[in-house]
Amino acid sequence: MLRQLTIKDFVIVDRLELAFAAGFGALTGETGAGKSILIDALALALGERADAGVVRAGCDKAEVAATFDVAGLPEVRSWLAGNDLDGDDELLLRRVVDAGGRSRAYINGTPATVQQLREVGEWLVDIHGQHAHQSLLRGDAQRALLDAHAGLGGLAREVGAAWKHWREVEQLLCSASEGAEALQREREQLQWQIGELDALAFGDDEWATLDVEHRRLGHAASLIEGAQYALAVLSDDDAACERQIDGVATRLSGLAEYDPALSEVADLIGSVQAELAEAVSTLRRYADRADLDPTRLAEVERRMDAVLSHARKYRVQPAELPGLLVGWRQRLGELDESADLAALEARVAAAQGDYRKLAGKLSTGRQKAATEMGASVSEVMRQLALSSGRFEVALPPVEGGAVYGLEQVEFRIGGLAGNEAKPLAKVASGGELSRISLAIQVLTSRSAAVPTLIFDEVDVGIGGGVAEIVGRLLRELGGERQVLCVTHLPQVAAQADWQWQVSKATQGGVTLSAIQPLDADGRVQEIARMLGGVEITDITRQHARELLGTNA
Repeated sequence: MLRQLTIKDFVIVDRLELAFAAGFGALTGETGAGKSILIDALALALGERADAGVVRAGCDKAEVAATFDVAGLPEVRSWLAGNDLDGDDELLLRRVVDAGGRSRAYINGTPATVQQLREVGEWLVDIHGQHAHQSLLRGDAQRALLDAHAGLGGLAREVGAAWKHWREVEQLLCSASEGAEALQREREQLQWQIGELDALAFGDDEWATLDVEHRRLGHAASLIEGAQYALAVLSDDDAACERQIDGVATRLSGLAEYDPALSEVADLIGSVQAELAEAVSTLRRYADRADLDPTRLAEVERRMDAVLSHARKYRVQPAELPGLLVGWRQRLGELDESADLAALEARVAAAQGDYRKLAGKLSTGRQKAATEMGASVSEVMRQLALSSGRFEVALPPVEGGAVYGLEQVEFRIGGLAGNEAKPLAKVASGGELSRISLAIQVLTSRSAAVPTLIFDEVDVGIGGGVAEIVGRLLRELGGERQVLCVTHLPQVAAQADWQWQVSKATQGGVTLSAIQPLDADGRVQEIARMLGGVEITDITRQHARELLGTNA
């Protein structure tokens, strides 16, 4: 659950440090005081898109840090370990945005990516925005809600991947069928080119070997002459180095008997004698093997000319010819496979079968979840003064299937405008739609594993006794997990286990937002303000105490 949130220089907040409790908490205050800023700041820490507009005017950067207790979340601990971000039972997410709009992300003090913030955030917090009822009219949003509620998100992604694979193989078959003549011409050209390079039989490292041998054979006379000259200077001439060093070594060895200081020099010269003897021996072996071979030189030059001719023909460097041959063979294999229409048809049939199998499994799961979701949402709707309404999840089939499966997902309502169930957008008014949306959100939240739920003014468009029921539903959710609700309804706020008040003030021409935890008397005053408007009377305070007392 969320333990602490620190906000610095964010929009109209200079600095806030908030410690969160378990249960159901309400965030209240005047319109425009900045209630939703808290939610926006937390969303930023969870990886939402950032821009320079979140930095408070006149400041260099905005900073948000959120601390979570993850002791009971093994999947989060496993993810952290897998990303080398392991910590203890507390998880710290931090986001910094500078005045230029650039942002930096940190997890447990280690630099991280925004995508990593989003990934781990999906296990920590579920935010239900105040405009959720509007997105509820979209078919893709309805499908995503049903799949998430039924735990079918992973299977739905598998179905999408299988659909794309099926279509790719099908497109390959179509291209092979339509362009058979052009593909055959390409095959014939590749076969001729491959045959030509196969006849050349040019190996991967051959060019480097040929180059070395050509330079050696081309300079054989100079190499032989150089070796003989070196042997003469080092060993063979009367005044050769080897004889002179031997004489020095003999002389110093004799003198070392009179002065041991010369022993070290004698030893060094001995090492020189050994090194020189090894060099002379190596030179003699080289001179014995070195010879002039114009026949072999001509063979090497003919081979190099042949390789260069092919390289120029195909516009590559000589050393690149073997790689070119590998690429041609791979392409020929693809063309051979494409030319085999029967094999391609079999691949298409197999891909289609895989898709149908996965999509059928997804359909079964959706049908089961649709029935359960329809009954459960209808029950919550009755609690929200929509007793005549009936919620249904229809699954009209899609001919041939689609990337999302074999059926569409359509939320329908019956009983509000006639008994026949019709699409949500056609039968629900604004107020009804907000209540239906809230019913769905409450239901899906119950089935979610996320420990912290945040509702940002989802109670818009309702009031009176319905608002009290909404508060009761949120309070019930608060018994199972941490719930925070931004609300303008006193009936909802009175149901909370704890309450914060958001206020806004202007000091020195600067407008700042602040959040104050409320004690029992503070809650009475705030609930009275929400009930009575500008002027708070003893009657509104009494009514506030009654609301709080009833829900205590």
